[in-house]
Amino acid sequence: MLNIVLFGPPGAGKGTQAVRIKDHYSLVHLSTGDIFRHNIKNSTELGVMAKSYMDKGELVPDEVTIKMLESEVLKHPNSSGFIFDGFPRTTTQAQTLDDFLHSKNISITKMIALDVPDEELIARLLLRGKDSGRPDDQNREVIANRIKVYEAQTSILADYYRLQNKLVCVDGIGSVDEITDRLYVAIDN
Repeated sequence: MLNIVLFGPPGAGKGTQAVRIKDHYSLVHLSTGDIFRHNIKNSTELGVMAKSYMDKGELVPDEVTIKMLESEVLKHPNSSGFIFDGFPRTTTQAQTLDDFLHSKNISITKMIALDVPDEELIARLLLRGKDSGRPDDQNREVIANRIKVYEAQTSILADYYRLQNKLVCVDGIGSVDEITDRLYVAIDN
């Protein structure tokens, strides 16, 4: 079973690349962003709570995110693997995910980290904001805060997987196809 954590700051291209990886390896794509947006759109209790944090560029609390992801994994008992996009974001989430997966006799295979400079991230997110209408992608200050939160709280997660020899860094600059090819090589090796 192939279980990948696709990692990188907001705007690194995780969502775009996750779809390609999902299709190429027949994985279930679990995107916390997509799941949160679905709940926000439908004004569920989780959605209202998640929106209050996301609108400020902050992370949704661990306990909410973890319960949601566990539920999603359990919906796919016969899957050939998962690609986690936007989760885990903290060491606590990673440890909890490992414990949960271990209870199902599975584990994370690799964490693939997309490396993209901050100015490129800001440019990508502002462009996405124009196209998608997402309010969290239309405000430079909110974007800068999201990147700052990532750097302070999330980027340290790479060390968690590095210590397990599961971290692979991939250059996230170039065409979508170039980045996809680099990701396939990282996954296959």
